[in-house]
Amino acid sequence: MQGLGSFQSLRSDSGQLPAKSCIDTGPEAISVKGISAHAYQWLGALKNKTFSLALSTTAFFSFTTLSRAQDSQFSGHIELPFGTVSALDVVQFATFAGAMGAALLTAGWLIRDRSKMVNETAALRAKCAELSMTAQRNEALLNLKDQRIIIWDGYNANSEVVGLLPDDTGAPLDRSLFLAFGRWLRADSVMALEHAIRDLREKAITFDMVVETVNGTLLDVNGRTSGGLAIARFIHLQGVQAECAVLKTENHHLYETLNLLRSLMNRLDQAVWIRDDQGRLEWVNDAYIKAVEAADGIQAVQEGRELFGTQARERMERERMGPSGFRSQLPTVIAGDRHIFDVTEVPGEAGSAGFASNISEIEQVREELQRTLRSHAETLDQLSTAVAIFDPEMKLQFFNQAFSSLWSLDTAFLESRPSNALLFDRLRSDGKLPEQPEWRRWKDSMLSAYRSVEPQEHMWHLPDTRIMRVVANPHPKGGVTWFFENMTEKFELEGRYNTLIRVQGETLDHLAEGVAVFGADGRIRLSNPAFANLWSLPSGMVVEGVHITDITRMTEKRAGSPIWQDFISAVTGFSDVRDGQAGQIELSDGNVLSYALVPLPKGQTMLTFIDVTDTVHVERALKDKNEALEFADQIKNDFVQHVSYELRSPLTNIIGFTELLQTPSFGSLNERQHEYLDHISSSSSVLLTIVNDILDLATVDAGIMELEIDDVDVSAAINEAAERVAERLRDHNIGLAVHIGEDAERFRADANRLRQVLFNLLSNAANYAPEDSDIRLMVEREDDEIVFSVQDEGPGMPREVLDSVFQRFQSHNNGGRKRGAGLGLSIVKSFVELHGGAVHIQTASNSGTTVTCRFPIEARSFRAAAE
Repeated sequence: MQGLGSFQSLRSDSGQLPAKSCIDTGPEAISVKGISAHAYQWLGALKNKTFSLALSTTAFFSFTTLSRAQDSQFSGHIELPFGTVSALDVVQFATFAGAMGAALLTAGWLIRDRSKMVNETAALRAKCAELSMTAQRNEALLNLKDQRIIIWDGYNANSEVVGLLPDDTGAPLDRSLFLAFGRWLRADSVMALEHAIRDLREKAITFDMVVETVNGTLLDVNGRTSGGLAIARFIHLQGVQAECAVLKTENHHLYETLNLLRSLMNRLDQAVWIRDDQGRLEWVNDAYIKAVEAADGIQAVQEGRELFGTQARERMERERMGPSGFRSQLPTVIAGDRHIFDVTEVPGEAGSAGFASNISEIEQVREELQRTLRSHAETLDQLSTAVAIFDPEMKLQFFNQAFSSLWSLDTAFLESRPSNALLFDRLRSDGKLPEQPEWRRWKDSMLSAYRSVEPQEHMWHLPDTRIMRVVANPHPKGGVTWFFENMTEKFELEGRYNTLIRVQGETLDHLAEGVAVFGADGRIRLSNPAFANLWSLPSGMVVEGVHITDITRMTEKRAGSPIWQDFISAVTGFSDVRDGQAGQIELSDGNVLSYALVPLPKGQTMLTFIDVTDTVHVERALKDKNEALEFADQIKNDFVQHVSYELRSPLTNIIGFTELLQTPSFGSLNERQHEYLDHISSSSSVLLTIVNDILDLATVDAGIMELEIDDVDVSAAINEAAERVAERLRDHNIGLAVHIGEDAERFRADANRLRQVLFNLLSNAANYAPEDSDIRLMVEREDDEIVFSVQDEGPGMPREVLDSVFQRFQSHNNGGRKRGAGLGLSIVKSFVELHGGAVHIQTASNSGTTVTCRFPIEARSFRAAAE
């Protein structure tokens, strides 16, 4: 029991160890509470071992005593030297002795171990005090006013902020405001810092950087990790460190600016380069790389690919050291084409830099502008209206021929660029301007056009009786353009027109032909006395404003037919197409009137009537005249045929001699002579083609042309015809789309005449097709016919042209590029009809033209053309 009391005492002493809370000083912090817990564990184990040893000792003594009792043939008593003892006494004694021994042994062991525990506890208390002082010292160091630290524990969003920064840095003291970097740091610094902190916490990537506050103070920021902690320390830089940070920041800004400038120069279309002090390339932009056909800038620099030739480079080396550097225009070849560059290169201490701008297009535009100005000047010279252009300083800049002719002024005087006021004075002194009582005021009013915005128009009555319309058109940027139009003839024509109207009225009144003009409302606008006489109408019924129905009621009985109802429909109808009418009316009294209904502009209609009763008597004379005309037409055809045959021989000689002159064996010719011979050759070929066409038409008309019928390859015929017009198609960038049906590749016809037909059709289409358009040639089989269709996108043909398009020698420009002899479509129609086919044209104004030729599958060998 004594041993158990000692154990309890030891346990009580051990329980009085101080249990101090943990002081966290960073990675080296030591937990005193952990040390005390370790000591209690050790004491508990020691207690358990001591108690087990005591029990073991007692059991050993008891077992030994019992064993001896059994060995002495136990009979209830044991004989001992000092007397007889019962077995129960022996057992009790043995138990007591064992317990006492174990208690004594345990007490000694515990006393020794307790002394050891006391020593260790004292050491631990000293160590804990030392660590506490270290933690306080570290906390004092962290709270200095030149740095501030943020500590994150692993991925925990919460953070601990220790330390302070000086007030002049602009960093807020409040923890939440300090962590809001965007409130007190510059935007670029905030972005870089937040990226660095994110990489530090997520990827343990350390960093060292310099940030700038909104007031321009520089702070050094270090990011480190320790165990599961992420630490960012903000340090206020001073002295040399601050200067170093400023230089580092400036270097970073310069580097970023340089990269930005290089990125900008890479976007430029101009070639840019930088050279070192030895004249070698250091850097080139993308435009330079593309110009020298390099893979990248490294290849262009390493291989020293130069944009310009050796002579240009030597000139640049000589002149770039001048006060303004090198500036000039240099030619070079890029991708096989010659280009002109505006080159600028300036020297520096570390080398030189330059750029080259491709001005080839600008030069082309400048030349085109000069050509346009010359063209405008030539155009203005062709005008009959006098034009003079003055600049903002009232100096004459341009005048056309009509201006100098109108005022009879010397060209030398006008080319000296006189002022507008001086020109007026000169014209006044020559007596060519209207007489003005206040000359100065009149001249100032004319020159006020330079201060005006709207054009001014004046009428000048010159002393030589001419009437001049003068328009002063001010320019937006200063200057005035003067237009002088001679209106004398216009006024004379206007007077003549008024006189002519009166004469026509008198003439109309004295015509034997009855004339009446009705408006769209059916009322008379104009009539003559003959109209009333022919229909026996009272004079009051044919005045202006009388309706056509009133006249109809009075003429129905005498007309003997409902013709006037047709007149009413034609005059007052709303038809989209207003066609004219003509015919004869037999009156009830036997007279015959010939009428004509003619549509007029603005919905008006003219009715004319003439008494043709006596016409029958002269009908025979007209027939005789018609026969005479037909005979004259035959004479014309014979003459044309004879002249055509007579022209072919000299034309052939001209073409032959022209080809001989162009051969080198007959001597050399200069360029102009070659040009003249080319003109002679081309003109002779055109004339020979026209003569051949005339002969073909004359042969057709004579009925003696025979067709050489054979199997015709349609594709080959189209190719040969297309080759003859290929140059004209290329000149105007016109495409030819050909479609041949599978069952239309061959048929029987005259191959030569078919090629002539196709050539004339394609030539006609190429003449009217607009540039950059397509001509479509389609060949299809329809029943027993082969149909050729040629379609263009040209301006089309109006009705008046379509009616005469197949007539010979009827040439209509109608928007075409050139005007021919007017035989192409006539030949087409004649040859197609000679094969037994027909030609149709589908066209309208501004909707293109489609010419369709229908050939029979089996053409006859001979057929006279239709008369």
